[in-house]
Amino acid sequence: MTPQIALLRGINLGSKNRIGMPALRQALQDAGFDNVRTYVQSGNIVLGSELGSGALATRCHKVIAATFSLDIPVVVRTRDEFADVVDRNPLRDVADNPKRYQVCFLSGKLTPKALETLEAAAAESERIVAIGRELYTWHPEGVARSKLWGRVAGPGLGVTSTSRNWTTVTRLLEMADE
Repeated sequence: MTPQIALLRGINLGSKNRIGMPALRQALQDAGFDNVRTYVQSGNIVLGSELGSGALATRCHKVIAATFSLDIPVVVRTRDEFADVVDRNPLRDVADNPKRYQVCFLSGKLTPKALETLEAAAAESERIVAIGRELYTWHPEGVARSKLWGRVAGPGLGVTSTSRNWTTVTRLLEMADE
């Protein structure tokens, strides 16, 4: 089975869309996925599957809907795609705090207009780089008051998106290699 990383959008934020990780792992194992592991409580799953990324995202979405009665978007990358994300690291020279360095995983590429809107929202100290289906964003003052973060994390990009900080991104790659 090929190691893949499934990223759930918007679970376990406050009292909304609550899913326990043990129950999620069990549901995915029962659905036939191999070596299912989770990282923290925010919907980071490493598993083995021979499905392609799109088919795996659809299958995980259906399992979650059937098991938990929740409509949770899922974005998937293979282990090798995740390694490429880490290897590219276009902001390595400026992003010195992994908790404030985010990668937004997209279901498809952004339109030039959507990217222009994001770039316009960035504060002078922030950085944003789009490469393929990922956005790398640096928020040196944190994400709490960032207009850029509000746009990246909110609706309106035209694609499904979910973000993870650099610590989580690198840990998920390590888990896929275990």
